[in-house]
Amino acid sequence: MSSLTLDAEALYSDLLRGMRQQLASYPQPPMLVGVASGGAWLALRLQKDLGLAGEAGILSSSMHRDDFSQRGLASSGQTLLPFDVNGAHLIVVDDVLYTGRTIRAVLNELFDYGRPASVKLVVLVDRGGRELPVQPDLAVARVALPASQSLELARAEDGKFSFQVQDHQA
Repeated sequence: MSSLTLDAEALYSDLLRGMRQQLASYPQPPMLVGVASGGAWLALRLQKDLGLAGEAGILSSSMHRDDFSQRGLASSGQTLLPFDVNGAHLIVVDDVLYTGRTIRAVLNELFDYGRPASVKLVVLVDRGGRELPVQPDLAVARVALPASQSLELARAEDGKFSFQVQDHQA
């Protein structure tokens, strides 16, 4: 395990503050859409904490991943969009941005449901290592990790967030 320590709850508080600033730039509140699973947890909690009407959506990357043949469907939940995507202003929420491939996949999934007016990306942590030209509109923290490690958001039964760093053998 790594010695990297990130306080996910403190970062969430910073994300909430940043989201309040983002929302001020919209004439009407945008719809939140979380990337399954960590991003979905964040979007659901943000929806409540920001007092936004309706429900946050959930986007799965499963069907549009470029490594689908290796990962299959088990890597992500199902897409659930409880609102019309066409013409909507959307904020896609994810926990950790790394290569950009998951975001590419969820954008493809999103456009299967319609054509939004705009899409912004907010993430809790940007760990660099981009393989595609994807950049967040808001990233609360930036960390550097070797490719041999993964960073994942975990959610306890009480809804509190924490991070887990996993070492992977080459």
